[in-house]
Order: sequence, then C-alpha cells, then structure tokens
Amino acid sequence: METVSLSLGRALWVFLLAMLGATTGQPLGGESVCTARPLARYSITFIGKWSQTAFPKQYPLFRPPAQWSSLLGAAHSSDYSMWRKNEYVSNGLREFAERGEAWALMKEIEAAGEKLQSVHAVFSAPAVPSGTGQTSAELEVHPRHSLVSFVVRIVPSPDWFVGIDSLNLCEGGRWKEQVALDLYPHDAGTDSGFTFSSPNFATIPQDTVTEITASSPSHPANSFYYPRLKSLPPIAKVTFMRLRQSPRAFAPPSLDLASRGNEIVDSLSEDFSNASYEGHCGLRATSLREVPMVAAPPQLFQRRRWTARFRCGHPGDCVEDHAGSWG
Repeated sequence: METVSLSLGRALWVFLLAMLGATTGQPLGGESVCTARPLARYSITFIGKWSQTAFPKQYPLFRPPAQWSSLLGAAHSSDYSMWRKNEYVSNGLREFAERGEAWALMKEIEAAGEKLQSVHAVFSAPAVPSGTGQTSAELEVHPRHSLVSFVVRIVPSPDWFVGIDSLNLCEGGRWKEQVALDLYPHDAGTDSGFTFSSPNFATIPQDTVTEITASSPSHPANSFYYPRLKSLPPIAKVTFMRLRQSPRAFAPPSLDLASRGNEIVDSLSEDFSNASYEGHCGLRATSLREVPMVAAPPQLFQRRRWTARFRCGHPGDCVEDHAGSWG
C-alpha cells in the first residue's frame, strides 16, 4: 500500500511539473504559440490615401503641404509595446508624434531589445512627401518575435499618427502570406491642438492614445470633424507580403527619420553599401541608414558599423578596425 501511494505521489509530482513548464512556456497575453519556421521575411508597403478629395476640410496645401513622416517599426514579442490605444505613450513616441524626431524612440526600442530581449528587429521606410503615395521596406520576424508594430506621423499635425499595434504575422504553425489593413488617424494624447497647423499646446495632464473619428473630438474646429459621416474613410493602408527568397542584404533609399516641426528634413548624410546589420545584443535592423544620427554618440554609430561588417563575413577586419571604439 505504501508503495502504491509513493508511486501515485511521484506521478502527481511529474504531472504538476509538466503543467508548470507548459504554463511558463506560453507567451504573455494568452496568445497562441508560434511554431512556424525559424525566420520569415516580409515586405511592408505603406500607402498614403490622404487626398483633398477624401479629406477636404482644412487640407494642408503649403507650409508644409500634406505629407507623411518616415515609417519606424519593430518586430517584437508580447513583452514590448510601441504604442497602444487607451494607454499613455512613452516619451520617445511623444517626440515622434509631435516633432517627427525618432532618436528617443529608437533608444527605447534598443533598450527593450537589450534588457528584455523582446525586440528582434527594427525597420523603417522613407517619408512620403505628399498625402498620397507609397513607401516600402523589408523586415524579418522570428517565432518568438512574431508581432509587428510601427508608427507614421501625419505631417503637419499636433501629435497625430497612424500605425499598427502588435500585429501577429504568425498563425499557429505557419507564417501568414499576406496581410492588408486600413489605417485611421490616432491622437497621441500629448498636444491639445485641434487643427493640422495648430501651435504647440501641451495636454496637461497627458491623455491616452485615442482614435480620431468623424465625430470625436466633437468640436467644429477639429480638422477631421465630419459630423455627416458615420466614419472617416481610411487615411492610409499597409500591406505585408511574405518574401520567398532567402534573407539578403539590401540597401533601401535614403531615409529621413528626423524631422523638424511640421516639415520633413533629411538628417542623414552618410551612405553605406552594407545595409543589413545586427546589434551587439542581437537587435537586428534592415539598414544602417535607418538609424537616426541626429546628435548620435560616436560610439553608438561605430558599434553599429562594426556589427554590420561582421555580418558581412569579415570578422577579422571588423575587430581590427573598430577595437576600442565601443565606448
């Protein structure tokens, strides 16, 4: 009898350990586990649909005309959030939404990748110099980092943007072949301006992210206020297409992640042929030109340049050229 009880006790203990292991292996938020192939590569195409015909009220024609900032995004796990509706934005996203300055947001993404290992890749696409037009980039996702988020600032605007929050490109045991989504304007909750060209008017206390609709904010002065419409037409669209070719280095067009006020300014002056790189703690990005270099510390710039050369297959040269430049 004692032997039977001991055997039952051991079996119960093994069962509890197995259940505990299964529970801790689940991703946060109760989402399904991605069991797809280790890596997948996608193209992302952002299409601006902000035309004077679709949005005639106060449509910006000059100083500056309607346009879109550079797109900045990340492939990540559920441990990281770039932005979320009904939640407060970070300081980095506030700087991006209000002024188009990406430096602080890039630092936040890098910190999440280094401390939490929650960010696998950073990607960006060039700005669109008009309300209608498109831009594109490529990105890489991983089963443990199958979520994608990005932001694009509406220029000009107080703190308005469009984007995606934690889109999962994995479905069980396979990567999705194509995803297309309509995008609508959001208010970052940091500036209380009502119109595209409103002067700075900080929201105190800060508000949460809200979607701008045809009736909200409910004020006639609001640039998106169309009380006769049930809903706004999509102001932009994004499409993700899975790429079949193997990952390779590529050089996207010159980017302009940092802008000044309500006008896009190209702040990058260097050009590099070795575009694909991996950060020293595993953070990947599609291009060195995607890193905003406004007031960038020299050691940060050199570190990324070092890892880029390393991935291109010249570790000896990289170590010799940049030893001691990590800061």
